[in-house]
Amino acid sequence: MKKIFVLLLAASCGIFLCSCKAVREKPGNLSGTESVVSSAENEKSSEAQNSESSTKETEKSIEASEQSEESPDGKSKEESDKKAPEENTGTSELSAEHSKDNSNSISKEKSDSDESSSSISFGNMNALAKAKSYLKYAAFSYKGLIEQLEFEGFSNAEATYGADNCGADWNEQAAKKAESYLAYSAFSRSELIEQLEFEGFTSAQAAYGVDKTYDSSASTNGSVNTENKQTAGNSNALEKAKSYLNYSAFSYKGLIEQLEFEGFSNAEATYGADNCGADWNEQAAKKAKSYLAYSAFSRSELIEQLEFEGFTSAQAAYGAAQNGY
Repeated sequence: MKKIFVLLLAASCGIFLCSCKAVREKPGNLSGTESVVSSAENEKSSEAQNSESSTKETEKSIEASEQSEESPDGKSKEESDKKAPEENTGTSELSAEHSKDNSNSISKEKSDSDESSSSISFGNMNALAKAKSYLKYAAFSYKGLIEQLEFEGFSNAEATYGADNCGADWNEQAAKKAESYLAYSAFSRSELIEQLEFEGFTSAQAAYGVDKTYDSSASTNGSVNTENKQTAGNSNALEKAKSYLNYSAFSYKGLIEQLEFEGFSNAEATYGADNCGADWNEQAAKKAKSYLAYSAFSRSELIEQLEFEGFTSAQAAYGAAQNGY
């Protein structure tokens, strides 16, 4: 029994000791957990301290960098940064001013151009254009061109502007006008000058035009007869004589007088009458017929009238006889 009791006591003591050990070990286990937690917290704290230290070092590095970027005159980057916008602003102002100057220059040039354009009215420009177009196909005197432009509806001021600025040489215009007259009709020298003056050319311009063209007209108004010494005056007298005989009857004497009245010299008029190829008897018959067409005549009265016109007695008698007397 003692042995059993002793064994039971020993077993109980053993259990008690184990329980006590277990109780002592349990706080130890808790302490280990706390140690793990504390270690984690220490690590976090260390990381935070390292991060804070790294941040401080970075800030110091930035400050050092900023100090190394100071401008040559000792100003800080911040001041340089502050100056940069000011410089940019200055540059912008200079650029704006330059642009403004260019704009003003362009505007001034445009204004000058507009003023130049506006100084010439629309009417003046059109009168000038019309004047130049006329001079391309016809000859005009200064006065004649103004009158033509006024006929077209331009005012006197506009027409005058056109004539003043068309660039015409009025002497040459007179020569062209004379040439155009001589191309379709015969003129004596004096008659052609009078015609040009009638067209508005001055006496000097008309004389220039005739002097330049009249002598050369001999070769253009028909064949030049060198044997008869056909001058320009002779040639034109001959052409004029023929043109008269195309629509009216003349005696030899009457034709010479008519040519002299037109400005030809007696020699030129005589040349025209001598070379026109007229049959003076037939001219007397035509003249008698024209008289009888609008009035009544006795035979003697008709003969007298024909003799008054310059026909000879024989030519007058022939003319009366051809018309029933």
